[in-house]
Amino acid sequence: MNCSSGSVRRLALARVLQRGRLVIATHNEGKRREVAELLAPFGMEVVAAGALGLPVPEETEDSFLGNARIKALAAARATGLPALADDSGFSVAALGGDPGVRTADWAELPGGGRDYAMAMAKVAALAAPFPDRHAWFSCALVLAWPDGHSEGFLGEVHGTWVHPPRGERGFGYDPMFLPEGGAETFGEMEPAAKHAISHRARAFALLREACLTA
Repeated sequence: MNCSSGSVRRLALARVLQRGRLVIATHNEGKRREVAELLAPFGMEVVAAGALGLPVPEETEDSFLGNARIKALAAARATGLPALADDSGFSVAALGGDPGVRTADWAELPGGGRDYAMAMAKVAALAAPFPDRHAWFSCALVLAWPDGHSEGFLGEVHGTWVHPPRGERGFGYDPMFLPEGGAETFGEMEPAAKHAISHRARAFALLREACLTA
């Protein structure tokens, strides 16, 4: 898998995605919506894995890129279409980078479903005794084809964690993340403002430069 996490640049060996149908390999409506909005200018016909009834593959890797590749390849092979998967998470320096790749797991409820208010409270309770408030979001985007080829891109945005959470926009841990130099959390920002600086936007900028044509 080709992979880039540096400045935006065209990768010499990257495969260009042709216009047509593209599966977004997620069952998370918030992620589906954000990725679809980023893809809107490129003439792609987007369909989500959840809408196709695809199962959620087991995420067994210990990195965002590894887990995104599992999801993208599973969707591409199941549908015969190119697929784009996102694996992202929230990390706190005082917790050694946790929840990190287990971001969603921290929100899981014993009977099923997820409670992110509970997860944010857990993060705050564990991190509060430490003076370091540094936190960051990471996003890995992997574009895969049915023949097994994939391209991977990693974006990050740094800032601090806050509690209690602020704002009702976004999803997941957005209301407790204040980006560096900002006055609003991701949960308070207008979607367009978040898209301009988010971890997902930074990963997408790399993907766009390497694999998409206007």
